[in-house]
Amino acid sequence: MKPATDDVSIVRTYYDRFNAGDWDGMCGLLADAVAHDLNQGPREVGRAAFRTFLARMERSYREQLRDVIVLGGPAGRVAAEYVVHGEYLADDVGLPPAHGQRYQLPGGAFFALADGLITRVTNYYNLEDWLAQVRGPSERSASAQE
Repeated sequence: MKPATDDVSIVRTYYDRFNAGDWDGMCGLLADAVAHDLNQGPREVGRAAFRTFLARMERSYREQLRDVIVLGGPAGRVAAEYVVHGEYLADDVGLPPAHGQRYQLPGGAFFALADGLITRVTNYYNLEDWLAQVRGPSERSASAQE
């Protein structure tokens, strides 16, 4: 197994590629059977499932991750913290209608790595905070009155 410093570099590269919109480059850092734990959602397994997730993200969101901090633990374990700066472009299943709402919220992720590849990505952010931002003040007031 590679030392933790290599693992940290791999995760930093993952985020650099995310911010560049380099989906092929991101997927090149993933193991074939990567486990992807969606925030408040199911685990998806496999590089093909991850590519499908990225396609959905690209259709519905424009995001940049800023203030990214990557922390290494023992070999094979890495964590990251960041601030998502995004725009909600197109409706996503089960979420409010999209009309270009902008949002900013903290997020984090946990990674497992083996043999120089990411084997697990677990993402976390506050969904209620995101919903409040994309609903806006008028929609929050209307839903509170219902």
